[in-house]
Order: sequence, then C-alpha cells, then structure tokens
Amino acid sequence: MPAIHRVTFTQAAQAVPPHAWFGVSAIFHYLGPSFAVLLFPSIGVLGIAWMRIASAAAIFAPWTHPWKTLRDADRQTRWLLVGLGACLAVMNTSFYLALDRLPMGLVAAIEFVGTIGIALYGLRTGRNFLALALAVIGVFLLIDVKWSSDPIGLFWAFLNGALFVGYVGLGHKISERGASGGVERLGAAMAIAFVFVMPIGLWEAAQAFGAWELVLAGIAVGFCSSVVPYVCDQLAMSRLPRASFALLLALLPASATLIGVIVLAQIPSPQDIAGILLVMLGVAVHKPASLPG
Repeated sequence: MPAIHRVTFTQAAQAVPPHAWFGVSAIFHYLGPSFAVLLFPSIGVLGIAWMRIASAAAIFAPWTHPWKTLRDADRQTRWLLVGLGACLAVMNTSFYLALDRLPMGLVAAIEFVGTIGIALYGLRTGRNFLALALAVIGVFLLIDVKWSSDPIGLFWAFLNGALFVGYVGLGHKISERGASGGVERLGAAMAIAFVFVMPIGLWEAAQAFGAWELVLAGIAVGFCSSVVPYVCDQLAMSRLPRASFALLLALLPASATLIGVIVLAQIPSPQDIAGILLVMLGVAVHKPASLPG
C-alpha cells in the first residue's frame, strides 16, 4: 500500500507543471485562513487554530501513515520532523492571533521580510540589500499610524513571519527525496504539530463540539489551510529549486490582499497597495543564499 501512495504522489508532481501546484497553494494559503477569521466569533482564535491542525492531522493520517514514517526514520529525520511540527503549531497559532487584530494583507507582507533577511545574512549582495530595503519600506507603509498602535498584533505577525522562514527551510529539507517522501513526512510533522497544539486550543474548540455545523466548518478550514496548500507546496518544492520557489513567493502578498477583499471586505487604500507592491518587488528581487538544482 505505501508503494501505491509513492507512485501516486510522484506521478502527481510530474503530471502538472510545478508552477501550477504553487498557484493552487497561493490561493488556499489565504482562502482557508479567511474562512477561519469568519469563525473567530463562534469558536475563538485558539479554538479554530486547534481545529485547523487537528483536522489536518486526521486527514493526513490514513494516507501518509505518520507512525510508520516516524518508526522508519533515522534520528536526524525525526528531529527534523519534530522541528517542523513545532514550527507548524506555533506558526499557525500566531498567524491566527495576528489575523484577529490586523488585516490579512499586512500579516502576509510581514511574512516575507524574514525570508529576505535570511537571504541577506547568507549572501550579502547589493541586490539583497535593495530587496530588503524595498520590503521594509513596503511594510512600513502598510503598518502606518493605524496599525502601529497595536504592538500585540504586530508581535504575533512578526513571530509568524519568523516561523514562516523556518517552514520554508524545513519544508525544502523534507521534500529533498521527492514529492512522495515529502508528503509522507509532512503527514508525520502535522501529527507532531497536533501534539504541540493539543493543550493550547482544546478548551475553546471543545465549546463548539456540540454544534455540528461549527465542527464541519473547522474541518473545512483545516483542509483548505493545511492540507491543500502544504501538499501543493511539497509537490512544487520537489521540482523547483529554492531560488525559483522564493521568486514565486512574491505572489503571496497579492493573493492574500485579493482574498481579503473578496472574503473579508478588507479594502486596501492606495498606500496599502503601494506597500504590498514594494514587498512583492523585494521578494522578486532578492536572491536566496542557497540555490540547489
């Protein structure tokens, strides 16, 4: 049975251009969270974060067999999976805590300052200095006076951004042996993430267990937020070098803003649009330090 899964994932990665997998991921990375924002009043921020990870872990388990992946992995891979699991748990929770206080476009833009900063640390070129300057100016325009008075929201947004760097780096490491192994390891990491998030949001999530429509909505959020985009990321990462994947990340602030407009009616001002474009330009300009492939 595991062999069938491997062929299926590998064939899926090869059958569709990797840019198409990234396109699907770009949509669902923020479509699921936008639905989650609508559920905050009914379930609570920590409750919906718990439901997202719990439902994703439950969906992954039957077809990725995380217990077998952990059993067969060597010590280094187990630590890698624990690190990714912890990263996913805290990143998703801080992401929702930021979305509860700040617009989605701003939170998405802040995610990418860290990726450019890491590139600058590893490869100090004029190009990367320019990229970081563009992104920082863009985020400064987005924060402006309106959101600078919410240091708690900004703390969660910058923490999420720092952990996003970890997710991209660790995600590439687990995809190094191809899409099949990457997706199976992702399932194991999600099960570990559930262990980390279990005590954080269980109390709030339990309040919604009596309403089946809220439970189904929470499961849908997990599927849209943590299953579809993360699997698509693995299918794309397995065929794209890190430099190409980093370039495509420039599209995410735009997709976050567009989905924020459509689902949450968060209409950006001309200054917001200018800030988002500067962040996108910075992400597009920067050159990662490691360029495999």
